[in-house]
Amino acid sequence: MREKNSSFRGLIPFIIFILIYLGTGIYLQSIGVEKAFYVIKGPVAVFISLIVAFIIFRGKISDKMSTFLEGCGHIDIMTMCIIYLLAGAFASVSKEMGGVDEIVNLGMTYIPSKYIIAGLFIISSFISTSTGTSVGAIVALGPIAVGLGEKSGISMALTLATLMCGAMFGDNLSVISDTTIAATRTQGVEMKDKFRVNLYIAIPPAIITLILLIIFGKPDVAVQTMEYSYNLIKILPYIFVLIFAVCGMNVFYVLTIGVLLSGGIGIYYGDFTLITLGEKIYSGFADMNDIFLLSLLTGGMANMVRKEGGINWIIKKITGFIVGRKSAKFAIGTLVAMTDIAVANNTVAILINGDIAREIAEKYDVDFKESAAILDIFSCVFQGLIPYGAQMLILLGFTGGTITPLDILPLLWYQQLLFLFTIIAIFFPFYKRFLKIK
Repeated sequence: MREKNSSFRGLIPFIIFILIYLGTGIYLQSIGVEKAFYVIKGPVAVFISLIVAFIIFRGKISDKMSTFLEGCGHIDIMTMCIIYLLAGAFASVSKEMGGVDEIVNLGMTYIPSKYIIAGLFIISSFISTSTGTSVGAIVALGPIAVGLGEKSGISMALTLATLMCGAMFGDNLSVISDTTIAATRTQGVEMKDKFRVNLYIAIPPAIITLILLIIFGKPDVAVQTMEYSYNLIKILPYIFVLIFAVCGMNVFYVLTIGVLLSGGIGIYYGDFTLITLGEKIYSGFADMNDIFLLSLLTGGMANMVRKEGGINWIIKKITGFIVGRKSAKFAIGTLVAMTDIAVANNTVAILINGDIAREIAEKYDVDFKESAAILDIFSCVFQGLIPYGAQMLILLGFTGGTITPLDILPLLWYQQLLFLFTIIAIFFPFYKRFLKIK
């Protein structure tokens, strides 16, 4: 298979992957299956697409297998997979020793009742940033959010929208989020560099959202601020991981030390023993099985698609609409957004478009830090808006169907503002004066 050819045939496996993922989701949802877009696992859809690739791509089976394994074993793919495992172990051990509960209790103790909704945004942002998962933040805080909405008289839709906004803030910015890992590894940049670009774009929308919540989120009924018990020591691993990853310490060291720190604290306080610590570490590894396999198989398929000319075909088609660096950035964002709308998974969307984004960035002299930030932001914005995403489905599940996506969508202020500020940053990159970016 030739590296520099251009062929629509090369894209067929990717198209089949999206059709399987999207088509089964639409069908299952139409017959009333819960969480329909998550019934067919991503690795299964990729496996079927790989079979198609082996059938329709030219060349000997042995050559195609070599190309596939080359892609699976690429240093960026393997690095990404190991980081996933370590991030899963850290999240599992830290949660088991009570870190998430301590963060919630700390926030609920000191946030004044009249700012309780704004406080919910801050707590959910911190939890999702610390743990690297928007779904985890929603699961942890969902029952609390519903209780606050019922007791305070604040619109339940606004309360849930606030939780979603905070969850997606952290999903986008967290240094251990699977979206950040995928975006940085596919673009070949350090997490701290992508984080800094991302931060300058994300902070203004977050501040404006917080102000809006303070103004419009005042409770009709005073919510009694209770004093919860909390232990600051159990929050330390999250703070360690966040600070040292942003400071540039090697992410393998950061996560490994984070696991050991959380494990040591958990053992000291009797949350688990050495044996159960090992079980929790493995449980964290197992939680990453889907994304681990998906990254591995997608890496192999992407290498086959590239050599068959599929990526060059897309770039040639997109080139007609790109007139320079700014439109190239917008094209990268549009591609990942459309893919996320199709597959309802922001990490999958980044993995699918990562190589294409890197090629476009290289051709149009876009800094890879920027392309990584754009991939992550656009995918997270739309993942936090689509009604059939896991985040929205889980969130609405806490209300028993009394609140619909249409109730929440207009109140997702952070996602809307983040999208607006990202568009502004693309055409007027204000962050460049603070960062070393060409």
